[in-house]
Formats: sequence, C-alpha cells, structure tokens
Amino acid sequence: GTLSLPRRMYYACIPCSHRYQEHALSVSAGNDPIYDLLIVGGGINGAGIARDAAGRGLSVLLCEQDDLAQHTSSASTKLIHGGLRYLEYYEFGLVRKSLQEREVLLRAAPHIIRPLSFVMPHNPGLRPAWLIRAGLFLYDHLGKRQLLPASHAVNLRTHAAGQALKPEFETGFMYTDAWADDARLVVLNALDAAERGASILPRTRCVCARRDAQLWEMTLQPAGGDSARIVRGRALVNAAGPWVMNVLTDSLGMSSRRSLRLAKGSHIVVPRLFEHDHAYILQNPDKRILFAIPYERDFTLIGTTDIEFEGDPSSAAITDAEVVYLCAMANRYFSHGISPADVVWSYSGVRPLLADDAANLSAVTRDYVLECDATRGRAPLLCVFGGKITTYRRLAEEALDLLAPSLTELKGAWTAAAPLPGGDIPNANFDGFLAAFCRSAPWLPPTLARRYARAYGTRVERVLAGARSLTQLGEDYGGGLYEAEINYLTSQEWAQTAQDILWRRSKLGLHVSAETARRLAVRLS
Repeated sequence: GTLSLPRRMYYACIPCSHRYQEHALSVSAGNDPIYDLLIVGGGINGAGIARDAAGRGLSVLLCEQDDLAQHTSSASTKLIHGGLRYLEYYEFGLVRKSLQEREVLLRAAPHIIRPLSFVMPHNPGLRPAWLIRAGLFLYDHLGKRQLLPASHAVNLRTHAAGQALKPEFETGFMYTDAWADDARLVVLNALDAAERGASILPRTRCVCARRDAQLWEMTLQPAGGDSARIVRGRALVNAAGPWVMNVLTDSLGMSSRRSLRLAKGSHIVVPRLFEHDHAYILQNPDKRILFAIPYERDFTLIGTTDIEFEGDPSSAAITDAEVVYLCAMANRYFSHGISPADVVWSYSGVRPLLADDAANLSAVTRDYVLECDATRGRAPLLCVFGGKITTYRRLAEEALDLLAPSLTELKGAWTAAAPLPGGDIPNANFDGFLAAFCRSAPWLPPTLARRYARAYGTRVERVLAGARSLTQLGEDYGGGLYEAEINYLTSQEWAQTAQDILWRRSKLGLHVSAETARRLAVRLS
C-alpha cells in the first residue's frame, strides 16, 4: 500500500534535483503539500501536460522513472509532420490536426524545429503518379500552411536529389515537413513547466497511488536508494507511454476498457549517403515507407521498422533482421549501397498504439484517446493512450480542458502562441538569429556556434555563462564539449549521466571519442 512518514522526515527526504522545485504550494490542514496535478511519465506527452498545466496556474508534480525522454520520445524519426501515409488509411482528421500543429511548433521552437524538404522518387510499380499527386494536394490543403511551400514534381535527372539515386528513378515529388530534436523538445517543455512552478522529478518511480473522494496519494521512489516519499494531488495524469497499462494496473490497481498494441520502431545511422540537405521518403513493396534523412552533419538516418513488441519497453533493441531490412530497402533506391557493416549507431523505441482490428501494424492509428475518470465526485484520473510527437501540444490542451471541471480557478489555453525556452527568435528567423550570434561571438568556431544556437536558441548566453573566449568555457572534453555546457545541462536540464548529455541533450555521442565519453562519465560520477 502506501507509506506513511513522520512530517519532519517527509520534508527531509524531498529530493532537490532542480533549482525550481521549491515552488510554494497550497497546503492541507496537516501542512503537507497538495498539488493540483500529479503526472506520471516524463516523455513528450507528460512534459507537455506539465507545461500547459503550470502555465494555467496549477501546482504540478511530474515523476519519470528514468531520464526525461529516455525511451519512446527520444527514439522517433524526429519529424514534425502530418503523416502523408496516413491518408491511405483515411485518417484525415489526424492529418489535419498534425498539419495544424506543424505550423504552431515551427513558430514555437525555430531553433530545434526546422523545415525539411522530402523527395519521393516515383516507383510506378507501387503507386500511380495520379494517386501521389492527389495525396499531396490533400496534404497541402488539409491544414493551414503559411510557413512551408507547396508540393511539386521534380525531374530527378537534373535535380540534386537525383544524383544519389539509381538511374531508373527519373521523376519524383517534393513536399516539405519539419525536423525536430525530439529529446530536446521534451526537455524544453519540462524546463518551461519548471520555470512556471512545476516540480520535475526524473529518475523517480511511481510505486503506487490510491485515491479517496478528494485526493490522490502517490508513493514515489527516487533512484539511488533515497527514501520514498508521499505526495498528494487533486488529480492524476497517467502519461507513461508504453507503460500506461502497467501504471494503471500495477501502480493504481485499476483497469480500462482500452487496450494497446506495442510497436517497436528501429532506426539505423550510416555515414552520409548524399551531400544535399533534402530528405527522402521511399516507398517499398511491403507498403511501408522508409525515411532517409540528413543527420548530424556527417550522417544519414534511415528508418523505421514496425514490429509487434512484447515485454519491457526499456529492453527494446534493434535486431540483425531489422538492420538487414533497413539496408535492403534503402539499397532499392540509392546507388551507393549500404550493408550492416556501415551502421555506426542504431536505436529502437516502443510506440503505444491504440489497439484496433487492423491486421497490418502500419495501419493502426497514430491518433490518441484521453480517458478521464471523474465519476461520483472522486479525484479525477486521466489516462493518455496513443499519440505522436507532432500532436503533443494539442493533446495537452485537450487533457487540461477535460480536467477543468475538477480543478478550480483554471486559466484558459495559452500554449498555441507561446514560444518554448530559447524559441523567442524574432519572426522565427533562425538564420538571422544565427548570423547575429556569430557576429557577437566571433571567437566561437562556426560549427560550435551553430550547434549552440540550434540547441539553446536565445538562451545560448546562459550556456556561455559570460565566456568571451574558448578558454573561458572551461575544460575541453573533446569534440566541442566544454565545461560550461556540462554545467548548464546538469544545473538547468536535469542531466546526470554521460548518456543524458551525449545522446539526449545532444547527439555528441556520434562525434566524440571514447576517451571523451569516459572523461565525461568520470566528471559526472
């Protein structure tokens, strides 16, 4: 059940992993803090709900069993997109919603989200040209499109994108979506939530939770052997992603009429296959599509697979068969063939999909359902089933609207026009911002200046911490990683391990040496 602690011991064991966690809360008659909203899950949906709720004036606590975005939310294809292929499954509502959100997010975070043009080589044996044109016409017009150009046909014999393809691909189609740093998107939502008063507790597991007529009481267990603690809240959100059913049944002792299908998606990273900055969307005989995306300057990201998954989502890993599949599908198009030996990195994530009758896993909807249980006046529980990274902000907004009747003095929706931390770049003009930053810091190497600007946006000066030379950035760990950035990430963005910094707060893991990773691990130990 639950764990009772003496009041003075209760306060002594509250972890303080972030400087904003001492936010003053309303208190009960017994002087124990009561939050308006408790959230389980530190992926994109949990972080998005925490941000929205804190901005509406609620006191919020979010717990995550591992690092923020450690699992599904850092293992995406890193796209903010409508989902062109969803049109084949008549998911017009989901595509429209996603396209609308694409515009919102491009304005909210122009440092970590940027336009990316996609080339689809035409393979007449798979889909006729008229069908592709019709789909792209719908894609252009289903959602409001102000920032991105319309789709059009391209001659691959003369276009730069055709040079990397086999000569039989002579024509194609081009459209534009957006690329996102998925893990940083989660962290920036959590950071905004924290700056608005939320308590963000990574590496803290929800052991169990029980409710009475008015409150939820939740037992939290921090990693590392610290004492458990009890927190109480007026409402609880289960946003645990692929663990949502585990939390519901094991931690809350409840059930749901919903069910999930877990789908593992794997990606590989290989040395760069083409020199231009366009991405590719590749049709394949199994009706799946494959993305090949410029990645981290020197690489190409290829994915994804879609495989039914059972077991612990944290153990998901790419198989040899998936690597062979991804290489084979890419080799159908690119003139420079790749093999498993070319793979420099891979990652896998488990997507929680709403269960339906679709035989083909790729046909299962990527939309979400919010299930709110506030019956008989009891403290409400809201569970998040499904979803995709593109629609997280809309999901959070809808979640708060559902909880509104149970939460007093809730302010209105606000996130549609609010930039994320570092995203308050005038006119969302990143190139102009980068040019100004480079002029203000001519001592920074151009590659490092661009990485800093992309990762931190207008908050880059906080990372520099007053430095006006490379020497003033502190110890150089190699690969462009300096002490000043490490200090910022550990003090402001909850980074605790080398993995947090090298693979989630950045992708420096692809660029630095094993010695740099070792030195960083020692520094953080």
